[in-house]
Amino acid sequence: MLVMDTHANTNPTAGTSAGSAATGRRTLLGGAAALGLAGAAFGTTAHAAGAPSRSQAGRFPGKSVLITGATSGIGRAAAMAFAAEGAHVGFCGRRAALGRQVEREIRASGGEATYFQADVRKAAQVQRFVDRVASRYGGIDVAFNNAGIGGGRLPHEMSVEEWDDVQATNARGVFLAIKYEIPHMLRAQRGVIICTSSSAAEQARPNGAAYTASKRAVQGIVKSAALAYGPRGIRINALLPGTTDTPFVRPPGIPDADWALYKQAWGPLNVDGLERMADAEEIARAVLGLASDDFPYMTGASVTVDGGSTAGRDMTQPSGI
Repeated sequence: MLVMDTHANTNPTAGTSAGSAATGRRTLLGGAAALGLAGAAFGTTAHAAGAPSRSQAGRFPGKSVLITGATSGIGRAAAMAFAAEGAHVGFCGRRAALGRQVEREIRASGGEATYFQADVRKAAQVQRFVDRVASRYGGIDVAFNNAGIGGGRLPHEMSVEEWDDVQATNARGVFLAIKYEIPHMLRAQRGVIICTSSSAAEQARPNGAAYTASKRAVQGIVKSAALAYGPRGIRINALLPGTTDTPFVRPPGIPDADWALYKQAWGPLNVDGLERMADAEEIARAVLGLASDDFPYMTGASVTVDGGSTAGRDMTQPSGI
């Protein structure tokens, strides 16, 4: 299973067995096949290209920001957004070509960023990555522990190896990141850590046992760590994004025009509030907000940014539509 570097509520086009077919407003969750979508190449999202210009008076001037899983999707958008606000960004991911591309785009727009190849499942690589970011940028002011993968199978159809990989990446990866970030923050007596959970932690799917379990675990890690390190000046919170338009949810081979039509149909059926998927840049703004000085009294919280999907009706039940 490949590590994906971004997150969403769940993959709206993930395959399910006949026994897990949903009804009502979840009709389109099997959607790519239903729309007859096809194509030869992996399409990029409309918002993936181009780094923002760096602000001369950003919110994070000279701050050291560490991000895991920033070669695409939400992590990539966050890396660009932090750099645009004046931060020095050290980020990792398994896909070196994409990592170098993000690094080049940020530097070309006037920002500062360095890519380090690392697998968050491997303790030695996580420790080396964290220590290298701290050494290069003089500590760690903000950490965004974002790397994760999905797992869309019914429990009895999922192999033990697949289950373990989801837990190792999504939950153990967050634990390892915190384990090695905290000593640097303790020395400074300050810091902010944001960990990507998911709205799927609050709203499960029939084929999402592994993913939901891992994202629930992230919430537990965050709550305990917030209590442990709050007295030392370190705030730790969980971000729960909803379904976001990234490669994490967009199947390969779908032309842009067909994907746009799919999203247009999917939104009203699956997100009661805003009736659309999020953009990665919107979730990145939430990350920057939580990392800023605007929330000095928030720690141990789970912040849901999902367009109102979990506030709506129970999506496991027919809607009558």
